[in-house]
Amino acid sequence: MTDLSHYRNIGIFAHVDAGKTTTTERILKLTGKIHKTGEVHDGAATTDFMEQEQERGITIQSAATTCFWKDHRLNIIDTPGHVDFTVEVYRSLKVLDGGVGVFCGSGGVEPQSETNWRYANESEVARIIFVNKLDRMGADFLRVVGQIKKVLGANPLVMTLPIGREDDFKGVVDVLTKKAYVWDDTGLPENYEVVDIPADMVDDVEQYHQELVETAVEQDDDLMMAYMEGEEPSIEDLKRCIRAGTIKLDFFPTFCGSAFKNKGVQLVLDAVIDYLPCPTEVDPQDLTDEEGNATGEKAIVSADEPLRALAFKIMDDRFGALTFIRIYSGVLEKGMTVLNSATGKTERIGRMVEMHANDRNELDRAQAGDILAVIGMKNVKTGHTLCDVNKPCTLEAMVFPDPVISIAVKPKDKGGSEKMGIAIGKLVAEDPSFQVETDEDSGETILKGMGELHLDIKVDILKRTYGVELEVGKPQVAYRETITQPVEDSYTHKKQSGGSGQFGKIDYRIRPGETGSGFKFESTVVGGNVPKEFFPAIEKGFKSMMEEGPLAGYPMLDVEIELFDGSYHAVDSSAIAFEIAAKGAFRQSMPKAGPQLLEPIMKVDVFTPDDHVGDVIGDLNRRRGMIKDQEPGVTGVRVKADVPLAEMFGYIGHLRTMTSGRGQFSMEFSHYLPCPQQTSEKVIAEAKARKEEARK
Repeated sequence: MTDLSHYRNIGIFAHVDAGKTTTTERILKLTGKIHKTGEVHDGAATTDFMEQEQERGITIQSAATTCFWKDHRLNIIDTPGHVDFTVEVYRSLKVLDGGVGVFCGSGGVEPQSETNWRYANESEVARIIFVNKLDRMGADFLRVVGQIKKVLGANPLVMTLPIGREDDFKGVVDVLTKKAYVWDDTGLPENYEVVDIPADMVDDVEQYHQELVETAVEQDDDLMMAYMEGEEPSIEDLKRCIRAGTIKLDFFPTFCGSAFKNKGVQLVLDAVIDYLPCPTEVDPQDLTDEEGNATGEKAIVSADEPLRALAFKIMDDRFGALTFIRIYSGVLEKGMTVLNSATGKTERIGRMVEMHANDRNELDRAQAGDILAVIGMKNVKTGHTLCDVNKPCTLEAMVFPDPVISIAVKPKDKGGSEKMGIAIGKLVAEDPSFQVETDEDSGETILKGMGELHLDIKVDILKRTYGVELEVGKPQVAYRETITQPVEDSYTHKKQSGGSGQFGKIDYRIRPGETGSGFKFESTVVGGNVPKEFFPAIEKGFKSMMEEGPLAGYPMLDVEIELFDGSYHAVDSSAIAFEIAAKGAFRQSMPKAGPQLLEPIMKVDVFTPDDHVGDVIGDLNRRRGMIKDQEPGVTGVRVKADVPLAEMFGYIGHLRTMTSGRGQFSMEFSHYLPCPQQTSEKVIAEAKARKEEARK
């Protein structure tokens, strides 16, 4: 058995281009996992092993890797920064015990860092902060610390200060021990000296040291009393307090450096071991019943408990299907039979491997706290729980956002459709935010995702990895429909034709619901005019019709239906008769209830250099955008706006043209709003034309 206190399961997350993958590379180099560091811009980084990642210089999948530092085992997951792939960050945070948030020294807190930080807060993951790229133009450590306080509302605890700025960045001062670490110009991480603090920094270091001590001793009343009486706490005591505060999320130890220039990464690794929790120090995961309600039990992290593990990622590679698993309690051994509580089926554990990005080491057993991959599991999906056959249980499942954009695809040649079906099936298993459906009218295959880049990359993977050539239609927006007026109505379903007939009469009111309330059904029938046993059938009838609204056939949102009266026939009434009545009622009354088309509104965050702000704002206004906020930064301005998704297609190319290639933007789904008349008419006309064509 290994000692769990020597385990650290951590993730590295940040905004696009803050240097997560480079930081991971440096950690692997320092821990002796790789001998030559790969650079992202050369397409040679270890954890970016997909062709698409190497070409674009971005991380798409979260990659898992294991390494050792000072007798501690680190399981590291490098997550993507791009907004279209936040699912990867979300599911990684779910199985981690701690995280390293990387921020760019010149870019500071960028839009995606906010989203990832919010996810980490929701998952209650302890974090340390690494402000990277301090060798870059315009880098300013203390400005970024200020932004972390203001924008993220977090409490950063400054642990190191930079020596020199931009091109003169030489090293860092450890505020806790008051020692300076200076690297030479060879660029090798191990070539540093520990020297005295530069004279011009002594006062600053003293000030930050005092702040550090005062914040730390708040975690321990006895130490605090002693400190107030003038007794200086020992380094060991301070480290213990900082660890306690970090795990409680009271503050986040903040480090600085340059991963690319190999400066300051060792101190971050030490901090992972000193301050981030081991698996037993994190609140155990909740166990739930089949419906997902908490049972009050927890998955206690210990090898002596029954097996409980969560499959958090599925990946297909040249060795077959890999299922990534985090074991919360118990032991997993080769050849064991485990129960998948989501399907109720058992699976035999074949080969188990410890992952190092694209390489693997075979394992015979693994235990609570481990993150590993199992090869060849048949029916396991993301979020399924694997447990002891005799002690079934379910771990709290993951919730994924709904896709907002879709494209229609069809194979270029006739023989490609079966191949396409199999390949898309594999992609859907890997990525829960990527969905596929077949349009019954036109027979087209519709792919749905989180953004243009997301779908772009999926089509690219289909083409290269699976050899499926596709014709891609233009992107479609996921519109929705709702109603604006209440309606009271009645509907009778009657069918008499030899043998037993069908009869069901319902009186009902339809009302617009509150935004975000979805579909609500209630019954206020008194006196048994409609027997209780038919209520579920009526609700089912109405609910099944919500998928297709009266205007253009888009799903409906926020409708309340109240059944207040009706009548039945002792012989001819049945559940099916009332279900058909509800469907007919829906078709009859929805067009009278003032139906309205809704469009998805995106929260758009545009970064632009100062001299193009006017153009960018003018352009967003032309796209029916509502400007929410403008935030001047050192290198430019951030404009925040709410813009309809329909107006954002191809925006990146347009933005680059306007800002001579210097603008950047990110967007995520925010809410639905009514469409303007003109847009509505156009969308409804297109939907009618599609139906007409399908009918021919």
